[in-house]
Amino acid sequence: MSEPALEIDRFSLSLGGREILKELRFSIAAGERVAIIGPNGAGKTTLLKCLNRILRGGTGQIRIGGRPLDSYRQFDLARRLAYVPQAEARTAPFTVRESVEMARYPHLGPLSPVRPQDLAAVDRAIEAAGIGPLSHRSLDTLSGGERQKALLAAALAQESDILLLDEPTAFLDPSQQTEILGMLGRVHRERGTTMLSVTHDLNEAVTHSNRVIALREGAVVFDGPSDALAQPDSLRRIYQHEFVIGVHPRTGRPVLFAE
Repeated sequence: MSEPALEIDRFSLSLGGREILKELRFSIAAGERVAIIGPNGAGKTTLLKCLNRILRGGTGQIRIGGRPLDSYRQFDLARRLAYVPQAEARTAPFTVRESVEMARYPHLGPLSPVRPQDLAAVDRAIEAAGIGPLSHRSLDTLSGGERQKALLAAALAQESDILLLDEPTAFLDPSQQTEILGMLGRVHRERGTTMLSVTHDLNEAVTHSNRVIALREGAVVFDGPSDALAQPDSLRRIYQHEFVIGVHPRTGRPVLFAE
């Protein structure tokens, strides 16, 4: 039996004297596509930042590919997982292609030139994200949706085993959301990438993930197949709110509405 891609064993984290994450315990198999949901302040983004070592400390254990997170050098960790933060207005003064090329740093030495295989990986990532026509545009000229695609392309160029996504469709219009989710679906199918995605969109979680983990006040309050989320008791326990559950007229999948 192969090692899980990611394991969290009784992990807790306190910031500013407040316990943000409480005794988290779950594992994610290689190739799973998992949504992390929960109300504001539940600790979802904090969890991703702990996995990517942006936030350090805490008690318990986090293991990536069977190895303790703390045992990785940063370059080695970047080969195992890539992180896509929430898109924001601030950008660096680089073109799209330059920013995607910089994501190849885990595969290069400090003074190593970009190699043909790196350029090929960049080309594949730009094609997968559908941003070829934007390659020579400056990041600060892009729309929110275009900028999000550039961030995703950079993560894909990293060619990591695990992709951590913090609200990848937030602030995007429906057309852009569909494009991003379609791209992630193709990457998941074709590359077998393990994906852990924070989202506030419950229908996105149900439709585009194999499994859902819900946090409330820093603790896991639901962990199961995405279809199992569509139960009034489960949703009430997570959000302390009532929901109406319908059926999508085309797909037959559950559709969730807050009352």
